[in-house]
Order: sequence, then structure tokens, then C-alpha cells
Amino acid sequence: VFSRSLCTVVCKWTYTSDKGWDDSFWKMIGLEDLVKDKYEKIGNHVLSPGEPVGKGLTPDAARDLGLPEGIAVAASLIDAHAGGLGVIGADVKGHNLPCENQPITSRLAMICGTSSCHMGVSETPIFVPGVWGPYFSAMVPGLWLNEGGQSATGKLIDHVVRGHVAFPELEAKAAASAHSIYTYLNSHLDLIKKSLPVGFLTVDLHVWPDFHGNRSPLTDLTLKGMVVGLTLSRGLDELALIYLATVQAIALGTRHILEVMQAAGHDITTLFLCGGLSKNPLFVQMHADITGKPVVLSKEVESVLVGAAILGACASGDFASIQ
Repeated sequence: VFSRSLCTVVCKWTYTSDKGWDDSFWKMIGLEDLVKDKYEKIGNHVLSPGEPVGKGLTPDAARDLGLPEGIAVAASLIDAHAGGLGVIGADVKGHNLPCENQPITSRLAMICGTSSCHMGVSETPIFVPGVWGPYFSAMVPGLWLNEGGQSATGKLIDHVVRGHVAFPELEAKAAASAHSIYTYLNSHLDLIKKSLPVGFLTVDLHVWPDFHGNRSPLTDLTLKGMVVGLTLSRGLDELALIYLATVQAIALGTRHILEVMQAAGHDITTLFLCGGLSKNPLFVQMHADITGKPVVLSKEVESVLVGAAILGACASGDFASIQ
């Protein structure tokens, strides 16, 4: 079935839900052949995420996947958008959070992995300089989506830690204590901080985290990374400190994105985190400290899969809508 997901064509392919494809854009960039035959190459049947596709699973696909033939197949969401959908609607009753009894527009979903996405929704279109969108119905039907992002987050932390001269020592000590390298680093920071809050350890060490350019809100792919405050020390303490400074730099990048979104008209009170980095308590804590906003972690950590399951539950007819 050649139907396309509204999420994909809107977020990545300049489609709009009210006007469809823009012929002048394809002509301007020299791809007018995509307009031919009623857009056959790029899709002329667009479905909202969660709508059923075709007649469900074909016999061949069912056989390959070991699933029943005809089982509902949903129009998809992009991976980060599925994570956003899977976490942004979490039930927060009784936790005394500022977003309780407030519209979903007061929440920011952050999907934090190799790179990070910052998803905020609004009832009317908000144009945010350096932040993608607004995209109508691209994540939550009926709401406009703005999508900020950092092009290297988990990848950057890994790069800094694994490239450090003390990494073999860290690896050996983490293995000996049966902890992951990041659990070990977090506990090592607790050891060296003594009575100070951990954030103060990097008072003289600063990282500019755009090693892979800046996606939001500066939108400058030529930017590079920077570290200020290096010494000749080469031990595990120094590795722990540059790791901390990198995590703080990423959180400061999130704060920069948030400030630009707020200035443009978003009213965000609470962060909802998911993805691999949300399993790192230091990463979560630094985001709370640096943005000054509470952070929600859902009980079900695989939010991208929750989002996909929501789409399936909708396509199967078990639920009447995404909401």
C-alpha cells in the first residue's frame, strides 16, 4: 500500500495538511519530476498517524513476522515523534506538578539518545526562530508541533568519555565493580564533590557542545565544539569532570532552546524525558537544575514503543482516536 504518513511528509517533505504538496517548491529546487503523475513518486494518499493502512497485514508479511494475517497496520510516526507521543500524555495526577490539570501544551517532550529532540505542541501555530515547525497534526492530532533538536548528545558524551586518556582505567574499574561506565562515573563524582553540590565541580571547566554543529536554536552547521579550562591532569577525576561539564553543556543547550520557545509564545512548565539518556540520573538532574523545571520520567521507559502501541491501538479500532 503506497499511502504515506502525514507526520513524515509534513516534517521532512514540506507537505501541508490543508494544501498538500507545493509544486513551486519542487520546481524551484529542480525536482519537478516528483510532481508528475499526481505525485506518484512521493505519495498522493496521505494518512494521519494511527489511521489503518490497507486491509492490514498481507499474507506474506504476516508469514515473515509470525503474526496473524489482516492484523491492523497503523500509519506511522517518525521515531522521535512516537517517543514524544508516548511520553507527553503521561498521567501526572497526585505528583504536585505544575502541568497537572493544565493543557498538554504546557509540557515539553524530550527524546534523548544519540541526538536529542525537543517536542512542544500548541493550539495555534507558533513560529520559533531556529526551531522546526510549526507542523499541524504531526505528532498529536489537532495540535501544532515545534521540534527543537541537538545533533549530538549521547554521541557527544560517549565521544568525550571514550576519547579521554583515563578511559581504560575507567573501563577496568567499572567492570570490576559490575557497574556501567556512567554509573561508575556518577558515583565517582559523588566521591570528589564532598559537601558541595555536584554542579559546582566544573566552576573552571566549560564545554561548548556543538561538536556536530548546532541544530537549534542557532541553526549553524558550521559551528564546532570547544573546551575551556583544561589542565595537564590526566586521571579519573579529570575524566569525571569533563564528563560532567559535557552533560551540563547539553542541559544548557536545552535551556537555550526552551528560552527561545518561551519567547516565541510557548508556555512550558514541565519536561518529560525519555530515551537512553533519561536513564542517567546525572543527565536528568542537570536538566532539572539548569532549566529550573521539574522533570517527569514515565514508569514505562520505552516511550517510542508506547507511541507505536498507541498508533496500533487506534488503527485496530480499540480506541476511537489518539487522544
